[in-house]
Amino acid sequence: MKLINDWKLIAVLCLTLGLAPFTPEPHIWGKLKWIAGGANGMQLVDWFDTVMHGFPFVLLLRFLILKIIKK
Repeated sequence: MKLINDWKLIAVLCLTLGLAPFTPEPHIWGKLKWIAGGANGMQLVDWFDTVMHGFPFVLLLRFLILKIIKK
């Protein structure tokens, strides 16, 4: 549990796995635009890729919510 509550690790995950590859645009941003456009042509591997690149941001959101609740 200590690893998923470490803000430094979560930040590194968001900046590396969450945004990689960085050019021409962050991968997760491209996937989110694809989903917002109707997800036409998305296959199972594309959905898995979205979950994999989005997971660090889910951890970040969880961390922030827990910090706000504790205050």
